[in-house]
Amino acid sequence: TPPARDLHWGSYASSASRKEGQEPMRKFKTESKKLLDLMINSIYTNREIFLRELISNASDAVDKLYFRSLTDPSVAVGRDDLAITVGYNSDERTVTVSDNGIGMTKDELDKNLGTIAHSDSFEFKAAQAEAAAESEPGEAKGLDDLTDVDIIGQFGVGFYSAFMVGKKVRVVSRAIGSDEAWAWESDGIDGYDIKPAERAEHGTDVIVYLKDDTADESFGTFASEHGLTQLIKRYSNYVRYPIKMEVMKSRKVEAPEPAEGEEAPAPQWESYTEVETINSMIPIWKRKKSEVSQEEYDEFYKTDFHDFENPARTISVHAEGSLNYDALMFVPSRAPWDMYSKDYKRGLALYSSNVLIMDKCEELLPDYFGFVRGVVDSSDLTLNISRETLQHNGQLRAIARRLEKKIKADLANMRDDDREAYEEFFKQFGRTLKFGIYQSYGMAKDTLADLLLFYSAKEQKMITLDEYLADAPAGADSIFFAAGDSLDRLANMPLVTTVLAKGYDVLLCDQDVDEFCMMAMGTYGEHAVDGDEENKQPYFIKNVGSEDLGLTTDEEKKEAEEATESNAELFGIMQEALDGKVERVVVSTRLTDAPAVVTSEGGMSLAMVQVLKSQPGTDELPEMHLVLEVNAKHPVFATLQAAHEADDDEKVRTYAGLLFDQALLVEGILPDNPLAFAQAVAELMK
Repeated sequence: TPPARDLHWGSYASSASRKEGQEPMRKFKTESKKLLDLMINSIYTNREIFLRELISNASDAVDKLYFRSLTDPSVAVGRDDLAITVGYNSDERTVTVSDNGIGMTKDELDKNLGTIAHSDSFEFKAAQAEAAAESEPGEAKGLDDLTDVDIIGQFGVGFYSAFMVGKKVRVVSRAIGSDEAWAWESDGIDGYDIKPAERAEHGTDVIVYLKDDTADESFGTFASEHGLTQLIKRYSNYVRYPIKMEVMKSRKVEAPEPAEGEEAPAPQWESYTEVETINSMIPIWKRKKSEVSQEEYDEFYKTDFHDFENPARTISVHAEGSLNYDALMFVPSRAPWDMYSKDYKRGLALYSSNVLIMDKCEELLPDYFGFVRGVVDSSDLTLNISRETLQHNGQLRAIARRLEKKIKADLANMRDDDREAYEEFFKQFGRTLKFGIYQSYGMAKDTLADLLLFYSAKEQKMITLDEYLADAPAGADSIFFAAGDSLDRLANMPLVTTVLAKGYDVLLCDQDVDEFCMMAMGTYGEHAVDGDEENKQPYFIKNVGSEDLGLTTDEEKKEAEEATESNAELFGIMQEALDGKVERVVVSTRLTDAPAVVTSEGGMSLAMVQVLKSQPGTDELPEMHLVLEVNAKHPVFATLQAAHEADDDEKVRTYAGLLFDQALLVEGILPDNPLAFAQAVAELMK
């Protein structure tokens, strides 16, 4: 097939200029021209996909001829002889898609292009599938058995997308084995003409005469080398046949050597054209992993997903069964800058028969694996009529479930086999996994919880929940954590050091999502109760600052209750002095060195309140019940008792405020009135 820009298309005869005796215009075979208007203006949402549709049709025509060559010895066509050619003429504002495929007769032009929503490709696939089902062993194979044939078309409407950008479309076709060529021509309004034409070989040319430019649309950009090559690479880069195009290049003109003593002339360049294959044809995701080097995967990832770094992980999937598909996924080495912005859009590129359907199909990835990049390709998908979305999302959900399991398994392998790499991955994307548990109200914890890492106060390194439990004391029934904004501050919190002193580890959580994630999980794993393997219950996840940790004996609890009761009058004065900031003042059962600590009741810790306060639109926060716990064994408590016995209630009130504020500072929270706190400290120093 010669370059499309060199083909002569002839003139277009409108219905107004018909000569007497000329064959009348044929009407489109539909109930009304409203349907045609619907095809052109309503079904498709993106004008630039017209080229994708025309190339897909050309690929089908070439595939049909290749299939004929496999089943009909009289057709001597080699696969290497088949191609698609795209051309343009910027002066005449035309775009041409040509193929040397099976071609169409006059009747086939009338049937395929004159009847809207008639799909010759669909009929072809159905006929071959029926033949395959009825054939006996050893007979000619049907289409489903020929993996080298992949018909794309389904609905017979893709061709009409050309009228989104074209004011007229002309199709010149010559069927294989025929000496005649015919031209189909229409303005996409009322009907079409079919006339004799000239074409040197079998195949089809589709010429789109572009609409005039408007203030909103520049249709002329399609009639350019850059415009067409970009669309080919975007939508049809992996069509299985070469898409050729005449492109402009430049080369240096060889100049004669200057004579002795003369200066060398400035280099001269000349422009020339050359036919070049634009598409890649063979998608890397359909090749076996054993046949592709990691360098090839890395290069594909960086080129197609616009990253400067190699991916951290490469995941290749080839699924066969009730739903056949190929997938190639990548875990980036670094989180994109907009990962946590509302504009970030997750999803995998969705292809059907090597043709791009959607840039980012969100249904293929859950939010918590939204950092994964890649492609999914399946010819089994049931697309809607525009091939821009799917008719049955159940197919996507089935693929998504399998891909989720594959991603989870690969991350688990990295966690177990390459811990250093996994910890680097977790620095980049751990927050996303935690949000996944929180946003699903804990429903995703079975998938994600064992992938989480937290900093161990005891081990002073990142560990998993399973590693925490493996090192827990015998009989342990809880996982302890502390939440705040700094690992160093958390490690020195009185409640943390107390738990550590009792032989238990504490997970230090310094991200804003950590406590929400832990609360959403609530429990993790299982343990035998009193060594009875028949009786198991989950480990409870507890915040050291907001719950009864269950680490005190009944005797210690009774002692604290009696001490609280005996100091009821003192604690009443302190509570009054704090003016509603705390619900109660009690003797603590969990402090060892610190004089006091502020804890919360009801599940919401101080750290969580600070996170909520920092969020926009959270003026009304859930009610929080704070408790001031004092250490009865600390010298400060004796000072409080002495002041109370001396009836120095003013000193008790001052000390109550100081204890409360210093407890907040230990939590990393500024007092409500830092100036008053500073003045009280200065007063004590006099």
